[in-house]
Amino acid sequence: MRRRSAVPPAPLPQRDGIDPVRVRLPADAEGAWGTVGAHLVDRFAGAIGAGRVAEMLAAGRFVGADGVLSGDEPYVAGRHVWFHRDFVPEPRVPFELGIVHRDERIVVVDKPHFLATTPRGRHVTETALARLRRELGVPALQPAHRLDRLTAGLALFVVRPGDRGAYQGLFAARRVRKEYEAVARYDGAVALPVTVRSRIVKERGVPAAREVPGEVNAESRIELVGRRGGLARYRLRPVTGRTHQLRVHMHGLGLPILNDPLYPGPGDAAGGAAVGPEDFGSPLQLLARVLEFTDPVDGRALRFESRLRLAAWPADAMA
Repeated sequence: MRRRSAVPPAPLPQRDGIDPVRVRLPADAEGAWGTVGAHLVDRFAGAIGAGRVAEMLAAGRFVGADGVLSGDEPYVAGRHVWFHRDFVPEPRVPFELGIVHRDERIVVVDKPHFLATTPRGRHVTETALARLRRELGVPALQPAHRLDRLTAGLALFVVRPGDRGAYQGLFAARRVRKEYEAVARYDGAVALPVTVRSRIVKERGVPAAREVPGEVNAESRIELVGRRGGLARYRLRPVTGRTHQLRVHMHGLGLPILNDPLYPGPGDAAGGAAVGPEDFGSPLQLLARVLEFTDPVDGRALRFESRLRLAAWPADAMA
């Protein structure tokens, strides 16, 4: 099997904590593109318009391994091209990241509600990764896992690219003990503790995940910790890591997490994608409270606990 040559380092620096986009020119057996510029227009005109691509070429926005590209260079399959996308202004999430732990290999942070972990979709510069790269001055920082945007709490980042695989492997192999806290309505008819096992699917382009018949791929342990009137505090321990798993399992028990816009409770608005400005005053009451694992590099037993508290269950009501 023919192996691809190594990807050269990006000739462009990060911008606002975001890496440049890298494009590898594909094979062109039919000779459709005589120049690099012809391919870039074909490739990106549908997204930003042919005129905008031409403007970016004229401004020297596209760069190859040997320097700025005019677009007139002969097309060569396999060549790498880099550029920075145009960033759409994003409303700032009005909460700060808290540094829980930092050493030469990892950074553990308390991610606030509403802040995405990594750039995706309409959330690019207003993400935990971009903020941390800017604030800590660590451009090589990468996430070891992803915490849902609406969920607050502990997220683990890796300082050195060569270590990332080891820490990602912990999550893939389920060797990280994760504990969450949630606030939802109290229902004495729901027998707890309970281990929920089901099959969860998440379709591309559909905001909400759903449970379907079939082989189990999601498992969560759910325990009642405390009760105050019609609300209760729950400890959630996921064994697997499906998208929205804890939110789906709590909803399936008839205990939808407070302020969940996708999996609402009785009397709430129907679930769906958020539209318009977000209500930062009504965060999802779900918190990633504990991360515990054996460090894959030096064998240390590590345990981190969030310093955040859910607004619906303040510190003076932690019982």
